[in-house]
Amino acid sequence: MNVSTSTLSLTVADVDASREFLTTHLGYQVAMAADGFASLTREDAAVDIVLLRRGSEVLPPEQRDQQAAGLILALTVSGLAAEEARLRAAGAPITMPLREEPWGERLFQLTDPNGVVVQLVEWATPATPATDGTPE
Repeated sequence: MNVSTSTLSLTVADVDASREFLTTHLGYQVAMAADGFASLTREDAAVDIVLLRRGSEVLPPEQRDQQAAGLILALTVSGLAAEEARLRAAGAPITMPLREEPWGERLFQLTDPNGVVVQLVEWATPATPATDGTPE
């Protein structure tokens, strides 16, 4: 198997609100759109996103009333602190401030109008061990 593209499909109540959030704050572009549907992409290696309106008849009956919940869309980026400052200045809904985990992951989270959590992540550079014979 050769995976050429990754796409995350999210069922949301308001497709337009999520589309606007992702294009305004995270640089996604609309590849296709119709009533109750949007396909979003980026020029880099980020995951593509499809937004479907909850209740849409294109979904199997058992999936129509579900919506994105308990999901975190994590995007690894560079320049995390600058991205956090840019998004904060733009009034983006930052719902978890920038922090660093003990294992070296730096992250913060935003939440879109439909409750979809987007986490931006950058791995901290590990400390370089001393090589001159001095104790660390």
